[in-house]
Amino acid sequence: MTNASPAPQAAPAAKAAPAKKTAAKKAAPGSLAVREDESAWTAAELDEVMAELQAHSDRLQRELHDQQEELAGLLRDAGDGAGQDQADMGATSFERDHELTLVNNAREMLLQTERAMARIHDGTYGVCEECGKPIGKMRLMAFPRATLCLSCKQREERR
Repeated sequence: MTNASPAPQAAPAAKAAPAKKTAAKKAAPGSLAVREDESAWTAAELDEVMAELQAHSDRLQRELHDQQEELAGLLRDAGDGAGQDQADMGATSFERDHELTLVNNAREMLLQTERAMARIHDGTYGVCEECGKPIGKMRLMAFPRATLCLSCKQREERR
């Protein structure tokens, strides 16, 4: 039973492979949304963003793999608690919860990264998912996984 839970977690890493294969099919740089006060995306700018996203994706996949192995070891070694005092059981439980949090965070960041690469490929990169206006090139260069323009993000954070 403990071996079954880490296996489904490996699925996000497998989804990253198609992004590498479709890299040649990304949308034309000039066709991506930009604000009125910005120039169109250049091929060099878009290549820089794609390279950063791909490097981030590769790093997250490695981290996720390592964290899943660590979690699998913790689950395997957890046993039934026989022979452990309450402090040991509490420390083991805390460590397991911490690893689960790390795995979930890495998985979420990997999905955001893959989604940003997919948006570049389908030509919707740079469009705010909330209001439909351009996010802004400078914001995307600073945070390539952004899906909201600055005003929508500020509104979301106030809620």
